[in-house]
Amino acid sequence: LHCALNMETVETNSVSLKRPRSEDDVADADEVKRQKISEKPKTGNDSGQSVETATEQPDKSLLEDVKNEIIPNEESEEQEDEELEDSDEDADPESFADMMKHGLTESDVGITKFVSSHKGFSGILKERYSDFVVHEIGKDGRVSHLDDFSVPVDDEDPSEETFTVLSDEDKQRLEELQLLKNKETSVAIEVIEDTKEKRTVIHQAVKSLFPGLETKTEDRDGKKYIIAYHAAGKKALANPRKHSWPKSRGSYCHFVLYKENKDTMDAINVLSKFLRVKPNIFSYMGTKDKRAITVQEIAVLRITAQRLAHLNKCLMNFKLGNFSYKNHPLKLGELQGNHFTVVLRNITGTDDQIEQAMHSLREIGFINYYGMQRFGTTAVPTYQIGRAILQNNWNEVMDLILKPRPGAEKGYLVKCREEWAKTKDPAAALKKLPVKRCVEGQLLRGLLKYGMKNIISAFGIIPRNNRLMYIHSYQSYVWNNMVSKRIEEYGLKAVPGDLTLKGATAVHIEEGDVENYTIHDVVMPLPGFDVIYPKHKIGEAYKDMLVADNLDINNMRHKIRDYSLSGAYRKIIIRPQNVSWEVVAYDDPRIPLFTTDLDKLEGKPLPVLPTDGKFRALKMEFSLPPSTYATMAIREVLKMDTSIKKQTQLNTTWLR
Repeated sequence: LHCALNMETVETNSVSLKRPRSEDDVADADEVKRQKISEKPKTGNDSGQSVETATEQPDKSLLEDVKNEIIPNEESEEQEDEELEDSDEDADPESFADMMKHGLTESDVGITKFVSSHKGFSGILKERYSDFVVHEIGKDGRVSHLDDFSVPVDDEDPSEETFTVLSDEDKQRLEELQLLKNKETSVAIEVIEDTKEKRTVIHQAVKSLFPGLETKTEDRDGKKYIIAYHAAGKKALANPRKHSWPKSRGSYCHFVLYKENKDTMDAINVLSKFLRVKPNIFSYMGTKDKRAITVQEIAVLRITAQRLAHLNKCLMNFKLGNFSYKNHPLKLGELQGNHFTVVLRNITGTDDQIEQAMHSLREIGFINYYGMQRFGTTAVPTYQIGRAILQNNWNEVMDLILKPRPGAEKGYLVKCREEWAKTKDPAAALKKLPVKRCVEGQLLRGLLKYGMKNIISAFGIIPRNNRLMYIHSYQSYVWNNMVSKRIEEYGLKAVPGDLTLKGATAVHIEEGDVENYTIHDVVMPLPGFDVIYPKHKIGEAYKDMLVADNLDINNMRHKIRDYSLSGAYRKIIIRPQNVSWEVVAYDDPRIPLFTTDLDKLEGKPLPVLPTDGKFRALKMEFSLPPSTYATMAIREVLKMDTSIKKQTQLNTTWLR
């Protein structure tokens, strides 16, 4: 394997979460739901949203890179797209706070309440991405850890020589043949030092490293050659050869993926390139945060543990281990949640404040708001586009996505928008856009294909999950606002007319029964055609909010089926499990404050910390169910606004 695809290490951005002096108690929250399918893909700046059944909402970085939305798993686009996405243009710290003044604050998306009474304090979240560690919790309750690099012993596995017998040049030619990149129908590999054993190893190497190719031996001019050719044309690439997989071995190799500063789909795309397979043979239970160290389970169809383990020699920002063979893939949403280890550096709170804040988080919890990453980072929030889709106002949808917008954006996007405003010519605007995979590029391609009179079809070119992201963002916006109203009106106790779940069905809490419930039993609906609403003032407030947006709460079916919202229920307060914390002193902000799974495997010692350091950090651990935002739990502890806009007004030094 040639290791040319080494992962880049991205310089981390830190955010100083300083508390604005004038701010009083505002609000906090996050996301869990049951009863219905909660259709909510992840939203954020690397939006590869998945519409999932009771599935995971990734806890994305508090400050995701301020980028245009990019769809991570379109393999067909040019490599320069990736290079352009990774190069941040025109971003100097002085102007950044100014640019972000057009962004959203928490109150813009309904996040206005807190549940605890302690006084807030400041700290820095994600000063290093290694300060934020996520371990997936599987459906059996086991926390995923990378603690074993060994490969299951299997007589069927090819020898280690398989991986070294082919030269880089041979591999290049075979890859081009496998991917049908040239007109050749076969590749001949001369057998140097000809023996039957040597020929067998070459046959094995070609077949195991390049699924879809077959081999035969030929004599040419007295020399032996192994001839590689296509077994079954293009189809073979998508379906790794079945006949070579032992019947006794499970069809799926499950492994633990440990990754740093990469999102899950990016990691899978890189693995696919190395293994020369399509990304859709991988499965997982949830996508994980990019700006973090994360540990999760992945399954892949008919790729041996031996081949996967071999990748550890080439990959920089991730490692694979804990291999096993099973008969089933993984399914989105099958997890119990995630366990977080978070370091907040340079904290200002007294020991009493910290104790009070963490006790409150453990005993009461936090409001289950949808976090800021749900709503985008630019001057046009995703929920506004979602609202226009639900209103069937397609000119507005096109306008919101393509029109010039103030604030932080890449230079080429600014030029593309200016061209669009000037000419309304999709071809001319596309020429200004070197990166075609962004939503803007896809919509422009659609307009070029279907014409300006058929915006619905043009918009349909955008991958389905990304289109649905917009309407789910609108649902989240309504939910956040309604929960803030509910807490303001009735406080932290269950009241008659609230909703709770009996199994999968929502029922109203009756007057005579209210003593049997607490705030932790209360759910509220995401608006849709298949949910019921509270029987108190908040039920009317839902209706009023949708009326103000020219929507009818009693008719949430859309003439385009994809955009019909059935709705879902979501708990309004989440109480994290396994909460623990400690305050540690440190002098050097670059020193890690705990050891990761990889550190332990490599035998790195625990960091030695001073007893009386210059700075203090709060190290906390907690577990959250799927679809909840860790940033909202942290917000409740610090009592500050987690929006990029607020943080950059307070401190612009993180963008360096």
